Amino acid sequence: MVNFTIPQLRAIMDKPKNIRNMSVIAHVDHGKSTLTDSLVAAAGIIAMANAGDTRLTDTRADEAERGITIKSTGISLYYDMSVEDLSDENMPKDSAGREFLINLIDSPGHVDFSAEVTAALRIT
Repeated sequence: MVNFTIPQLRAIMDKPKNIRNMSVIAHVDHGKSTLTDSLVAAAGIIAMANAGDTRLTDTRADEAERGITIKSTGISLYYDMSVEDLSDENMPKDSAGREFLINLIDSPGHVDFSAEVTAALRIT
């Protein structure tokens, strides 16, 4: 079940200090899409049991056919950091509350698609 609403995401967009931009980069077959699926599942977008098999960010037919990521794909996730995750004194000093918007980019790992990785790194 999704752990956030569109108004929650929209409200965090007005708090730039609570936005994190991240790229997942590694060599081919080192679990980038599996990690991304796991983070998406933690946000409640897909079932945890399907994480790793869904390959949510591999949206192209050729990616599904070849089983590799070819184009970088982004997804926005909502994260409400609990006190158990991080105590108040260890929270980032400039954050406005405990809600964060995580813009996550899953990038390809094959050297033939290095321009995609470069583009992902430039915006994170």
